[in-house]
Amino acid sequence: MTSIPPVSTDLLPRPRTRAGAVRLGQWLLRAFFVSVTVAAVTGRLAARPEPAPAAMAQPSHLSPSDATSVPVIPDALPVDDAASLPEEAAEDSACPAGMVEVEGEYCPALVERCIKWIDQNRDRCAEYDPNTRCVGTPEPRHFCMDRYEYPNQEGEKPDVGMTWEQAQTACEAQGKRLCTDSEWTTACEGPNHTPYPDGYVRGSCNVDQPYIMPDDQAFSNPATRAQEIARLSQSEPSGVREECVSDYGIYDLTGNVDEWVVNENGTVSSRPYQSGLKGGYWGPVRNRCRPMTVDHNAWHAGYQIGFRCCSDLPASE
Repeated sequence: MTSIPPVSTDLLPRPRTRAGAVRLGQWLLRAFFVSVTVAAVTGRLAARPEPAPAAMAQPSHLSPSDATSVPVIPDALPVDDAASLPEEAAEDSACPAGMVEVEGEYCPALVERCIKWIDQNRDRCAEYDPNTRCVGTPEPRHFCMDRYEYPNQEGEKPDVGMTWEQAQTACEAQGKRLCTDSEWTTACEGPNHTPYPDGYVRGSCNVDQPYIMPDDQAFSNPATRAQEIARLSQSEPSGVREECVSDYGIYDLTGNVDEWVVNENGTVSSRPYQSGLKGGYWGPVRNRCRPMTVDHNAWHAGYQIGFRCCSDLPASE
């Protein structure tokens, strides 16, 4: 309990009359009550805990360089959704780093209707009727797929000029494999079986670039191949087109470069071959999820052909 300091009378004047004595007594009484009130208030303030410092919000007008001088309490940082977290932390996936878990249904036969053609002869459609329909029995698929085209590095251009066999070997060196055509289609079409990875309208991916006539001799010659690829290439760094992404979060499935896959209905020695191509490249071709090119053998290579890898989900312990 806080003690009340006594009121000292050593310096007070001595009253000379009865009235003066009364006034002195009244003054001493007021002084006593004032001291009691001050002591009580002081005690309450001393007992009250200090409030925690409030989080300091970053002023919206500061530039990034200015913001470095503003202290921020980590607990006050907004975490509204998974998009504000690092990519690896936001994912709840059993797949290895750099891969995306795909779990969905593959539609063996899909009814699609183009309502706005660019070039009907070359099967280039600007917009599809959103009422696509799966016929037959959907088949479950559950696997891991590289988020970007090989070498699966955001901001790097995909590798090209490798055969189907070389692409298979490159995936196996990473403990992966080439995607099957049904896996690739499932990842591209998403749960709604859309013609393009981002919906029913063409154009958000790297497609419809002007055709450049290749020099087959320059490409075939190892001494001039790299120079010829550089002349012809209109590919872009992986992930640069933020809207060219499927519902599963996989980028550049259509356009940019053609992608080797395993044709599940082909064989090694017959035509159609076991090697297939999906997605199309940057040029004015079909560039959608469902079609597959099956007339290139396993040792064919092209200036516009790349790939990405898939894998089975790790076995659960």
